[in-house]
Amino acid sequence: MAPEDIIFDPNVLTVATGMEEHNNYALDFINATRWIKQNLPHAKVSGGVSNISFSFRGNNKVREAMHSAFLYHAIAAGMDMGIVNAGMLEVYEEIEPELKVLVEDVLLNRRADATERLVNFGEALKAGGVGTDAAVNEKKAEEWRSGTVEERLSHALVKGIDAYIEIDAEEARVKLGRPLLVIEGPLMAGMSVVGDLFGAGKMFLPQVVKSARVMKKAVAHLTPFMEAEKAAMVAAGQVVKAQGKIVLATVKGDVHDIGKNIVGVVLACNNFEVIDMGVMVPCEKILERAKAEKADLIGLSGLITPSLDEMVHVAREMERQGFKLPLLIGGATTSRAHTAVKIAPHYSEPVVHVLDASRAVPVTTSLLSDDGKEAFVVRHRAEYEAVRKAQSSPRQKLVSLETARKRRTPIEWRAVDLPAPAFTGVRVLENFPLATLREFIDWSPFFHTWGLKGVYPRILDHAEHGAQARQVFTEGNALLDRMIAENLITARGVYGLFPASAVGDDVELFNDEARQEVLTRFHFLRQQANKEGSEPCRSLADFIAPKETGLPDHIGAFAVTSGIGLKELCDRFRTENDDYNAIMAEALADRLAEAFAECLHKRVRDEWGYGRAEALSTDDLIHEKYRGIRPAAGYPACPDHTEKGTLWSLLDVHSKTGMLITESFAMWPGSSVSGLYFAHPESRYFSLGKIDRDQVADYAERKGMSVAEVERWLGQNLNYDSAG
Repeated sequence: MAPEDIIFDPNVLTVATGMEEHNNYALDFINATRWIKQNLPHAKVSGGVSNISFSFRGNNKVREAMHSAFLYHAIAAGMDMGIVNAGMLEVYEEIEPELKVLVEDVLLNRRADATERLVNFGEALKAGGVGTDAAVNEKKAEEWRSGTVEERLSHALVKGIDAYIEIDAEEARVKLGRPLLVIEGPLMAGMSVVGDLFGAGKMFLPQVVKSARVMKKAVAHLTPFMEAEKAAMVAAGQVVKAQGKIVLATVKGDVHDIGKNIVGVVLACNNFEVIDMGVMVPCEKILERAKAEKADLIGLSGLITPSLDEMVHVAREMERQGFKLPLLIGGATTSRAHTAVKIAPHYSEPVVHVLDASRAVPVTTSLLSDDGKEAFVVRHRAEYEAVRKAQSSPRQKLVSLETARKRRTPIEWRAVDLPAPAFTGVRVLENFPLATLREFIDWSPFFHTWGLKGVYPRILDHAEHGAQARQVFTEGNALLDRMIAENLITARGVYGLFPASAVGDDVELFNDEARQEVLTRFHFLRQQANKEGSEPCRSLADFIAPKETGLPDHIGAFAVTSGIGLKELCDRFRTENDDYNAIMAEALADRLAEAFAECLHKRVRDEWGYGRAEALSTDDLIHEKYRGIRPAAGYPACPDHTEKGTLWSLLDVHSKTGMLITESFAMWPGSSVSGLYFAHPESRYFSLGKIDRDQVADYAERKGMSVAEVERWLGQNLNYDSAG
C-alpha cells in the first residue's frame, strides 16, 4: 500500500464535560496530528469534528464556533479531512471575538476555569443574548464566589461544583469554630435544598449524585477535625450522639448493588450515616454489624429471586433475636406485594418496601420521626394488610401436567428449519473490543438507572427531563470513551453450539454429530395455566426437535461479562469521593454486558447460517426483530436459577472467563449475562406462570432434587403454599 493511501483517524473526544481529565482532548488531537505529519509525512489525517462540541448540544452558536476554531488549529497542524455538518460551521474570522477567546481557551486548555466561563456564556446566549461582553460574562461566571461562605457552600452543593469546596469548607470551619457546625449548618442547608428540589421533581438523580460528590469532599476535609473533637469529647466523658444510621447490604448469594449504592448516596445527602456492607453479605454479618453500630434501620437489597427467600430469613432472624429496628426491602426482584405477604409477617417491627431512591428519604425520615413514626406505622400496617387480603384470592385454575404436555407448542418439524451450524463445540472470546459492543448498546435502561423514564433517543427531547437526559448521556459517553481508550474494564465471553434433541420436557446435548453419548441435559418447565382452554402450554423444550423425529437439531449456550476490572474502577472513584462516576461506570458496564449478549447472538446466528441475510439495524436488534431467542435461567420462561450450574459446567465458564456463580446462582461480576440459543423459527419468549404439585414432583425427579428444594427455588411460581 502506498503511504499516500493511509488515513489516520485519531479520536476526537468531547471537551468541556466538567471532568478535568477531558480538558486536553482537543489539544491531544492537534498534537497527534502534528506528530503524524512530522513522522509519517505522506499519510493523511482525518477526524470526527462534531464530537468536540457534544457538551453544548442544543446551543448551535457555541458549537459552530467550536467547530470552526478547532478546524482552524487542526488544519494548521496538518489535518487533511474531517467529518462535520457543513451547516454548523462559522467563518473563523467572523466568530464573535469574545466567543472566540472563550472557545479557544477550552480547545487549547489555556485556563482552569475555561469550561465554566464558556458554559456561562452559552447559557447567557440561550437566555436571550445577554452577557456577551467579556467583563459581564466574567462577572457572571464568578458572581457566586462573592457571596458569604454559607451562600457559596449552598450554591456549590446545589450546582454540583466541587472546584472550591475544600477552601470554602475550611473558611466555614474557621468562621463557625467547629467542623460539626459546618455540616449541620450551611452544608445541610444546601443539601436540604437539593432534597426539596429532588422530591419536587425539579432536580434529577444525576444532579443529586453530583451534589453528594461535593458533600463528600467537604466532609472528607472536615473529618480529621471532627475526629479530633470527638476524641476530646470522649476523653472529657461527654456522650457523642450519632445521626440517623442505616446498615445497607445486598443479601447472601447476590452480587447486584447499583440500586443500593444510589439509595446510599441519596440517604447520605440527607444526613444519614450509611454503613454499606457491600454484596453477598450473610444474615449473621448484617445483624452483627447492626448491633455493633447501634443502627437505627437495616436495608436489604437483591436482584435475583433466591434473594427473596434470604430476605425472609433475615426477617425471621431479626424477630428471633429481638431486634426493634425497621427493616427496609428493595431491589429489582422485590415488590410491595411480596414484602407484605412473604416478609412482613415474620417480623413484628415495620417492614417497608422501598420502590426506588426517591422514596428512601420520606420512608426513613418517617420511621425515625418522634412525631410522625406512629401515624406512619399505623397507616403502613393497614396498607400491607389490605395487600395481603387482595393476594389471598382464589388460586389460579391450572391443568394437569399430563394435559399440559398434550397441549405442547404445535410445530411441524421439517429439516429445512434446522440449519447445521458452521461448528460445534466451545469458543472463547478474550478481551472482546468494547468499541464494538458500544454499537449494540440499548441506551433506554441506562436512563432508567438514573431515574429518568423514557425511551432513547426520544428521551433526549423530553419536555421535563430532556436537558438532564442529554447531560447524563454526554457524561456517560465521555466516561465510556475513557473506559475504552484506557482499557479500564475488560469484556470476556464463552459460547458453544451442540447437537441436541428434546426428550419430553428435557433437552439432551451430545458430544458430537454421532449423537451417541449424552453430554448433559437441560431441564425445562411447562405452562399449566388453562387460559382460554385451548392455548398451547409452552415449554422451551418444545423448540428443539424431539428425538423421535430423527431430525438433527442444535442448541447454543453462552456466558459473557463486561465487568472484569469494574470493582477496582468503582473503588478508585469512591476513594476519590466520586460516587457519581462510580455509579456511572456500573451503569455503563451493565449496558455493555447486555450489548455483548446482543452482539454475540448476532455472531451465532451468522455462524448457524440462518442470520447471514438479516440486514437489521441496531434498533431492529434491540427490538429482537430476528429469528430465534436467547432465554436465560432465572427469567420468565425458565425461572429455575439452578440451570445456570449446568451451563457453567457445559462451557467451563469459570476457567475460561473468570466468571463465577454464587450459592444462589447469581453471576459475578454483576455485569454479566448468560443463557441459551434456540434457532427454530417458531421459538418465542413466554412466561411460565404458576405450576402445580404434579409438575414440581416430576421436575424434582428429573433433576434429582427433593421436592422441598425445588419448591424453594421455584417459590414464586407455585400455585400452592409449600410446607416450608
